[in-house]
Amino acid sequence: MTVELKNEYLTVLINEAGAELSSVKSSDGIEYMWQADKTFWGRHAPVLFPIVGRLKDDQYTVAGQAYHMGQHGFARDNDFTVVNQTATQATFELTDSRATREMYPYAFRLRLIYTLTDHELTVNYNVHNPANQELLFSVGGHPAFNVPLADPAGTLADYKVTVAPRKVYAHIPLQAPLNDAANADDFDLTKPLALSRDLFKDDALILDLNHHETTLMLDTDLDDHGVAMTIEDAPYVGMWSPYPAEAPFVCLEPWWGIADNVVDSDGQLSHKMGINRLAANQTFDAKYAISFF
Repeated sequence: MTVELKNEYLTVLINEAGAELSSVKSSDGIEYMWQADKTFWGRHAPVLFPIVGRLKDDQYTVAGQAYHMGQHGFARDNDFTVVNQTATQATFELTDSRATREMYPYAFRLRLIYTLTDHELTVNYNVHNPANQELLFSVGGHPAFNVPLADPAGTLADYKVTVAPRKVYAHIPLQAPLNDAANADDFDLTKPLALSRDLFKDDALILDLNHHETTLMLDTDLDDHGVAMTIEDAPYVGMWSPYPAEAPFVCLEPWWGIADNVVDSDGQLSHKMGINRLAANQTFDAKYAISFF
């Protein structure tokens, strides 16, 4: 089933399967979201929970018990329940079950709240810990945007990403699929970043945002259309497009978590780099907003 949000500027579709944003179309017919062609990548904008990225050997331990989980966790492959809906806002909910506890031994309530205001879609993550023990988790987004957007002759190389504030960021390299934070280097984003396939030859390009509000604008000189993503209080953002395939999309990914570290990962979830800790009966909130122009 699909939920529709709509105003005079945009029509937004969100799948109950995975609470996945699947379409954002302007009133003049421009589709901003990648349409999940399996030739390149069969997803639109998966929800990453309760991990972001990959675990070393796809496993971890809690209280001496080993668990197995694939890349980016299981939320993207589960059906959410719509608990609230208006013309411009919808709330999707996923809670723990016997199936999730086989992979992840925690009680949780994960909510995604999508809110459409004029040309902007806000995505809120709400993680609640209903138990009397600490909850360990990561969460994040993986939205993929069409390139080109309006000019069918455009390619990825015609697009650029401008990051604000404009400064030199710490870049966390990957020894795919794990992160290599010990060898982080400087990445100069004082000027717009011209996109190319080679940017993604080692998988995602990961920036350390250090929990500072950051905006990434994806646009082109070919026309006046693009997207601008503003991320509040996230530690990381990833940019990704398949390599070396000529895939006509790029992902801008706000992350409250990261893949295991290639050097320091000992398999214990409590030691995992970037893990979030949520006390009993407490709630974690995070959000990002996308403006479509």
